[in-house]
Amino acid sequence: MFSEPILERRQQVLYDQKWKKFLRRSWPFQYIPFIEFVLGAGSMALGNATPESDFDVIVGARFGRIFTARFFCFLTFSLPGWWVDHRLNKVKDRFCFNHFVTENSFRLSPPYDIYGKNLYQKLVPILGKPEIIDAFLAANRDWVGVGINYRDDLRHLHKESGAVKFFFEKILGGRLGNQLERILKAIQIRKIERSLEKERQYKPRIKYDDDELEFHWY
Repeated sequence: MFSEPILERRQQVLYDQKWKKFLRRSWPFQYIPFIEFVLGAGSMALGNATPESDFDVIVGARFGRIFTARFFCFLTFSLPGWWVDHRLNKVKDRFCFNHFVTENSFRLSPPYDIYGKNLYQKLVPILGKPEIIDAFLAANRDWVGVGINYRDDLRHLHKESGAVKFFFEKILGGRLGNQLERILKAIQIRKIERSLEKERQYKPRIKYDDDELEFHWY
């Protein structure tokens, strides 16, 4: 048996190693169209990650393009094998995109609990302009309490997005983008509802509309 200080040190080493891998794999976010910010969440934010933990993220997407943003996240992170696949039990060190929000859903809907409060106090900005991240945090401040001080956090790597992102946003910002959003919305909702039929034994916190996509299988 290890002493408590040794166990704490081993956990900290694991935590640091996981964060290094998380950040090394975060670079595609700056090129994905219609993403406004990305926050590290789950065990990576709370500090209780295990060797098998995934990388939970909250993604801020532009209103009217939330399904498009999710599609490009899936495409971008699936190609190198960095998207969580629970069906095949491929979770370790992969990104879990279980929450997308827009400006209309910055405020987490109730019920609120101790876990949610603790998590939102420790969210880790990875990508996004400070003013947008601050707006998200401010929308939840009344129930979260003390906010996070991330301005000097070195994990906030990407404050500006790449030219590729702006190129695709320009191409998909008009009628073509509207049509693509409608198609992707229909496809994704169909898939989500099929999954809900298979998981009736759970009481999930699931939302899927133009304002928010949330997938928490409690």
